[in-house]
Amino acid sequence: QVQFVESGGGLVQPGGSLRLSCAASRFIFTDYAMSWYRQAPGKERELIASISDHGGSTYYKDSVKGRFTISRDNAKNTVDLQMNTLKPEDTAVYYCNVAGASSSHAWGQGTQVTVSS
Repeated sequence: QVQFVESGGGLVQPGGSLRLSCAASRFIFTDYAMSWYRQAPGKERELIASISDHGGSTYYKDSVKGRFTISRDNAKNTVDLQMNTLKPEDTAVYYCNVAGASSSHAWGQGTQVTVSS
């Protein structure tokens, strides 16, 4: 079964930065576009950023555009999310998965990001 291990979350003050990393395994990483998702308390999981299979194109949710940057390293089967100018509303558990993943897909544990003063 596919596996995702997210890391890099933590507590940060508003305006701060974090870099999340996701290690993917047990599937052909270069065959898939990858995405970062997040789920805030009491809300559904939402897509926030995607990157094509070889990194040539990206997508960002409007609320993170200009602040977050998604990247991937196909040699290491990793996908990262650089998050700058963090806001309290960015507080959530962050997950990575293939693009278009649904609840029927396997998900990792996620990494908690808390933005608070």
